[in-house]
Amino acid sequence: MADTTTSGCPLHKLAKPRTEGGPGAAGFGVFFYGLLAYAAFFATICYAIGFVGNWLVPKSIDAGTPTNLLTSLAINAALLSVFVVQHTIMARPAFKRWWNTIVPEGAERATFVLLASLSLLLVFWQWRPLPEVLWSVEGPLAWALIAVSLLGWGIVFGSSFMINHFDLFGVRQAWLRLLGVSYFPVGFRLVGLYKLVRHPLMLGFLLAFWATPTMTVGHLFFAVMTSGYIAFGVWMEERDLIAEHGEDYLSYKRQVRGVIPLPRFGTGQPPVNAAAAGAGQI
Repeated sequence: MADTTTSGCPLHKLAKPRTEGGPGAAGFGVFFYGLLAYAAFFATICYAIGFVGNWLVPKSIDAGTPTNLLTSLAINAALLSVFVVQHTIMARPAFKRWWNTIVPEGAERATFVLLASLSLLLVFWQWRPLPEVLWSVEGPLAWALIAVSLLGWGIVFGSSFMINHFDLFGVRQAWLRLLGVSYFPVGFRLVGLYKLVRHPLMLGFLLAFWATPTMTVGHLFFAVMTSGYIAFGVWMEERDLIAEHGEDYLSYKRQVRGVIPLPRFGTGQPPVNAAAAGAGQI
């Protein structure tokens, strides 16, 4: 899962890049680090698909020996909290300004991605299963729910490419550092799902987490906890975006739903300003 300040945000207008000199050893080091962080992300998101769906991975959400209910819930809540705290703090503009004074230029976003991936891998590794079945369906309905879940993961990947996938996950920043060019935002085109919802990545995650033919206690706990964080994260992110972009973002918010693509009628608003759109990357 990703944040939307300068390094990953599609809200900013294009700025003219400044050349900072040739790559050098530092540039190659940052670029290699960016690739390493992206590899960690890619491995983590692929494992997440199997973990949530109980598909093809050695340790999934319902795999393993169950233990005491309250102990398992407490451990699982603590594991998810590690991700929430890391992701929430490092996504805030004030933290990013401070963090940019410590990490090398071009490595800030990759560091965020790497730490988020490691925190999720910790969740997968130490998750305590609660396999008691709350509901289960078979036949065509089961396959339909699996298809919805896979559609959700497809939305996650697809919406990231609608902006700039490699900018969102830190590779572009590291590549620009290798070239000796200061980072500049990618700009944004109001296309695809960003015409329907402001946070399509979050819509994808919700579909992926909730659509399952077999809902266990552990899966339900995971879905509820992550949904709560999605709601909290979207609220925090939109506060930052309103503070930064003011009426441009408020206009976009009035016209386009946040996560659930329900139609709006009779808004009487002018067309969406593309410079204020597409902010749904926590």
